[in-house]
Amino acid sequence: MSTDIFNPIPFSQCLAAVFLAILFLQSGIDKVTDFAGNLSWLQGHFAKTAFRGQVRNMLVTITIAELLAGALCAVGAAQLVLSGSTAFALYGAQAAATCIVMLFFGQRIAKDYAGAATLVPYFTLCVGAVMLMRL
Repeated sequence: MSTDIFNPIPFSQCLAAVFLAILFLQSGIDKVTDFAGNLSWLQGHFAKTAFRGQVRNMLVTITIAELLAGALCAVGAAQLVLSGSTAFALYGAQAAATCIVMLFFGQRIAKDYAGAATLVPYFTLCVGAVMLMRL
């Protein structure tokens, strides 16, 4: 059963899913297309932490997580338009929130407090999107 996507709640749900899809697909694709550059930067970023030997594994993990979150959000936006269901958009928002927590943890461990602070609005959006998908 489709829904009127221009009603405020479905419209907001769709916009949140599209925003998160763009955010995480672009970030994940960037990590894939410039893996060496991202790896090099992150190795420097984590050089003085206990995770210095795990940077490649962490980069692969966050890349997969971001691509999954973005794909789920993109499918969720399409599902919202086509059927009114929020199932995949909810899964995508939950995956996105998890990605932000992973990134936040990394920034805090690397003592990049300014970088960690820039993640707070994205986390707020992700948690809001999770709640919005349940309306």
